[in-house]
Amino acid sequence: MLWPQSLRARLTLWYILVLGLPLVAFAGASFLVLDRALIQRSDAFLDETLGAFTTELASEQIEEPTAARAIASSLHDVQFRDVRLAVFDSSGVLVMAGAVDTTAGYAVKHPVDLTRMGAELRRNARAARGVFSLGLGERAYRIAAEPIQIFGKPYLVAAAYPLHHDSETMEAVATAYVIAIPLLLLFAALGGYFLATRSLSPVAAMSARAAEISSSNLNERLPVGSRRDELSALAEVVNGLLERLERSFVQQRRFMADASHELRTPVAVLRTEADVTLSRPTRTETEYRESVSVMRDSAQRLGRIVDDLFLLARADAGHLPLQREPLYLEDVVDEAARAVRNLARERDVRVHLLPLDDSPYDGDADLLGRVLLNLLDNAIKHSSAGGTVTLALTRTAHEYHITVADEGAGIPADAQPHIFERFFRADKARSRTNGDATGGAGLGLAIGRWIAEAHGGRLDLVKSSGSGTEFVLALPRSDTGHGELPRTSPEERGRLVPTA
Repeated sequence: MLWPQSLRARLTLWYILVLGLPLVAFAGASFLVLDRALIQRSDAFLDETLGAFTTELASEQIEEPTAARAIASSLHDVQFRDVRLAVFDSSGVLVMAGAVDTTAGYAVKHPVDLTRMGAELRRNARAARGVFSLGLGERAYRIAAEPIQIFGKPYLVAAAYPLHHDSETMEAVATAYVIAIPLLLLFAALGGYFLATRSLSPVAAMSARAAEISSSNLNERLPVGSRRDELSALAEVVNGLLERLERSFVQQRRFMADASHELRTPVAVLRTEADVTLSRPTRTETEYRESVSVMRDSAQRLGRIVDDLFLLARADAGHLPLQREPLYLEDVVDEAARAVRNLARERDVRVHLLPLDDSPYDGDADLLGRVLLNLLDNAIKHSSAGGTVTLALTRTAHEYHITVADEGAGIPADAQPHIFERFFRADKARSRTNGDATGGAGLGLAIGRWIAEAHGGRLDLVKSSGSGTEFVLALPRSDTGHGELPRTSPEERGRLVPTA
């Protein structure tokens, strides 16, 4: 039999099996118990009958002069319905048998075979009272026999009880079971199917609603219902999943819109500058250089945006494994401070690098350097002329802390929760077409946080107010020895990066 595919049908089938198997087992066991009980009842009745007959026979021996008259008198006095009494000699030959009760139709129609009973007694000589069965079907009898002395001679007395009534009782019980059990299972199947249908109706409703939900109506939710059961919990879990998917789709759409806008700006500058340059038949070398310089800056900006998008796409897809290797964080910090020296000089900003201690670490030096360059670039860009950007590396019992602090105007309070979102820029008034070499697309902090989390650390905005902004890159300490690696000499650390 093929297992049904429908969950409703499977539940119904399981319900029938769980109820039917114990029910059939109980019916079989009770049938055997009843059959045994009927046999025991017949044996007890035969034992009482035989006991009464032997007692009567013992008393008749006192009153009667011969064995034949004592046996005949006892058979006449002791009679039971459906019981046939008989006396055999020691060799199993019938001596005398009681009369057949004419009111017992079965005993008249199917009398016990006394000759066969005598042969059975002769073949299985017994020293004490015993019980056995004789015949099959409608001619089945239960026989109780006992050896006895009559006037000093050995005889065998026996009582035969037909098993027809017991067989009829067992057949009636079997018929009742055959009819009742299928009916009970049928009712159980109908009830189980009804209960399964009713229990699974919320699943059907959720399936129908889920089939209607697409990317265009992710705001729809599955019906939860008033019952607080497992299906309601499932609906709430799925609704939570839909809510996260909706946020993800909204974020993805916003990401695509912002990315398109960011990419359109440098492309528009390149196209416009090229059209203007080509619109005049003759231009001076200086004009050509200025035009090419503008296009170069736009191309650089376009390249940075594409690189950042490619990096985030690979990170989201899990295709950007870290190139971990033994390094010293103080070297990474020192190299980042050196890299922004010219930018700081152009903006008349000092980069104060605090003294650095040995800080062994296992990480990706390029990605960590990218985080620090982005933080330093933002700090320098938002510092006023003559300001100072402080760069420090400290450590606690379990972490390294790289701090970048500036003395700028700070980030507005309403913008601070969003600064790590992609394409978010707190200074929305900043022009994206002003040729600013450091003008970002709002991806740097998002990339920085991903890099920090990929290293098992975090990137946090510690504080931001009118007196300045402070970011901290926290990385877990490994404290492993790295042998002989290229190092920056201690004399080159702990200095002010000079300005113009």
